[in-house]
Formats: sequence, structure tokens, C-alpha cells
Amino acid sequence: MEPDLFTAAADDRQEKDPASSPLAVRMRPRTLDEVVGQQHLLRPGSPLRRLVGEGGGGPAGPSSVILWGPPGIGKTTLAYVVSQATQKRFVELSAITAGVKEVRAVIDGARRSSGAYGRDTVLFLDEIHRFSKAQQDSLLPAVENRWVTLIAATTENPYFSVISPLLSRSLLLTLEPLIDDDLRGLLRRALTDERGLGGAVTLPEDAEAHLLRIAGGDARRALTALEAGAGAALDKGESEVTLTSLEEAVDRAAVKYDRAGDQHYDVASALIKSIRGSDVDAALHYLARMIEAGEDPRFIARRLMISASEDIGLADPTALPTAVAAAQAVALIGFPEAALTLSHATIALALAPKSNAATTAIGAALADVRAGLAGPVPPHLRDGHYQGAKKLGHAQGYLYPHDLPGGIAAQQYAPDKIHGKRYYEPTRYGAEARYADVVERVRARLRGDPPPSADGQAPAT
Repeated sequence: MEPDLFTAAADDRQEKDPASSPLAVRMRPRTLDEVVGQQHLLRPGSPLRRLVGEGGGGPAGPSSVILWGPPGIGKTTLAYVVSQATQKRFVELSAITAGVKEVRAVIDGARRSSGAYGRDTVLFLDEIHRFSKAQQDSLLPAVENRWVTLIAATTENPYFSVISPLLSRSLLLTLEPLIDDDLRGLLRRALTDERGLGGAVTLPEDAEAHLLRIAGGDARRALTALEAGAGAALDKGESEVTLTSLEEAVDRAAVKYDRAGDQHYDVASALIKSIRGSDVDAALHYLARMIEAGEDPRFIARRLMISASEDIGLADPTALPTAVAAAQAVALIGFPEAALTLSHATIALALAPKSNAATTAIGAALADVRAGLAGPVPPHLRDGHYQGAKKLGHAQGYLYPHDLPGGIAAQQYAPDKIHGKRYYEPTRYGAEARYADVVERVRARLRGDPPPSADGQAPAT
């Protein structure tokens, strides 16, 4: 970013007194090799390596890139590293405060810099999804003609939030969530590095585990919480950031929850059983425990999708689409907003009418297949599209349901060994009551039973 009088003074102060900056700022990587996580984007020859000068230029120069990922996983950090390592002119804008006027000023400056000094410009645009279509359009000539190399960051799906012409002129790089090992290494480096806490405090294992839980994959949140805990410990004259000190400093109790142990499965089991039992309040309690413990939101969403079919099924046909939509939303937005989506789905599933008929139906069918009750496919159902099928008797006598009144043909579909078996036994709960009536009528038609008389009674035989 091009400094003015005030930013230059602030930079000078930070250089003379590094402790005046937040720990998360002081621990920003200075090179791509110090970046934690995102190794899939940092291989030799990658666009980011080329942006910092590790590669050629000219007609095969580095492309503009769009960095997509949840907060706190390194989008701004990567741009900062580029600004430190590149020999190019680096300008930073935020879509929250900048507009078309500021963008055009940067582009004009980039063209002057290139023409007068042969120096290329890298423009880092944070929160690009906040730009309107017209504002994003203003970037197109500069990106297309390489007057600037754009690094744009967004937490929202760029296929929805970034205009197609800009997407087609840029490389989309998806940042992956940081895992515990990434954050653990970052915390331990911050404890010992002179830019960080310089060995002033130590962090026991239980306090470290709590930091990882409350971080939720967000490096900035992890370092901010560590700084608060270290400050509280030093104020009390202690050289160790105890779990108690950390809880007091960040005002969040350590949830007794081991994501790799029994608690992970016990609480997940309790969530699903509470939904099955229609206790919406208990379900929300267990959901909150999982969220607060830093559970992967995708794991929770997967459990909800299973619950929708296992315990609700056709009693509420909207349950599964609701759970699937929640899983898709969670994958797009991540925490903390994903908590709202998971709550939405949990409440809907807990209050839905319940039926395990789909679960017992497939269970019974699988049991018969595993017991050897399979048998050959009836000849009239076999494939008759290849030469010689007719000679084998395949597809002969098959009744095409669409040619018959009601669209149901009285013919055998199941193999002989299970002909007449009933796997699906619908309940009378919720919307499944309608399916219960339908399935009985359909089964009767398949058997060839005569239709009921006008008074609803089967005719006498």
C-alpha cells in the first residue's frame, strides 16, 4: 500500500515498538515459506509464487487471482506476503470503504508507474463481494490489459458474488480451512518467536487445546485469544497461561469435549437422539456444545442429513432437502454464521413428524439379499434391447404402465423368492399417512385385485 504521512508514521512506530501491534499482526508471515496451511497453493510455479517473483514475466506473467475462503485462514496474510516479497508496486483497497473513484485512481497510477518507471502494480482488493456489479466492471480493463495484477479476497462464493467477466480473467484459488496442527504450530511459534511473546509465558496442553477449540480454524482468533491469555497471566505475575487464566481472559468456559475421543461421539449421539425424540431444546443444547467446542460444521451437517432419512423420512418429505440445503450453506459460509443454518435445520428436524419406515424398509430388504433371497430377474423385466434378447424370451409379455389406466400394470416385478413380501410399512404420522393410503392401493392394483365399488367396498367374489 502506498503510504501517506499518517500511515508512514504508524509504520515507523510499529518498527520502533513492535509490541504496539496486535500479536496477530506481529506474527504475520514474512515469506511464503512461513505461511501455515494452504500448501496446495504454495507449490513451486504456483500463481502466488510467481506473484512474488519466483518465475518469469512477459507474455506468461502471473495472472490475477481471487482468493476464496472463510475468515482467518490466510487471505490477507497471503496478500501481505506478496506485498513484502514482490518488487512490484503494491496497493491495498477494501471494498468496504473504496468505490469506483478509488479504483480508477489506482489504475491511473498503475499506468503512470508502468509507463514512467516500468514498474508493475499489484492491487489487493479485500472483501470484493461487497462491490456492486458496476464497481467490479471498473476493474475489467485493468485486469484484461494487465495494467494491474489483481489479488481479490472474498469469504462468499465468487460464482455468486463476483461477475463472470472478472472470474474468467482471473484464477480462482480456494483456501482450505486450517487444521489443528496448523494452528498448533502457529501458537507455539508465537510463544517463542521474538516477534511474538518471546518466551515470556508457556502454554500447557489443556490451555492449548482450549485455544484450538475456540479458534474454530481461525488463525487470527487463535492468536488474539493467546495474546489475551498471556496478558492476563503476566498481569498476575505468572509465567504460564493456565486454563483458568485463559477462560477468564476470553470469557469462554472450556467445553469438556474431545473432538477425537468419546465426547465427540457421545454428544453427536445425544444430538441425534434428541432430534429423534422431538426434544428441540435438548437438541439445541447439544448443537451448541458441538459448536462451542469447535466441531467441524460439516460433520454436524452430515449427521443432520442422516437423521432426516433415518428418523423422519416421508413423514415430512421436506426434512431431507432442508438438511441438504443446510450442509451446502455450511460449506459455503463456515462459522460463525453457519451456527444459524445448523440451528435452523436442527429445529426443523426436531419438530418434524417422525417415521423410521424408510430405515426399516431398506434394512429388511438388505437382510433378505444377504440371506440369499435374490433369485433371477423375471424374464419380462429383463433387457430386450440387444440382438438375440427376443430369442431368449427377454422383455416378452412386459406391460408398459403408461399405456394402462392409472399407470399401473398388474404384473410381477419382484423375483419369485420374495414375490409378495412387504418391506415398506408406512406410518400414519405426518405426510406419510398419504403414502400409506397410496401404497395399499398400488399393491392391490399390482396383485390384480378388482377395484373397490362405488361405496368403497370390494365387490363380492
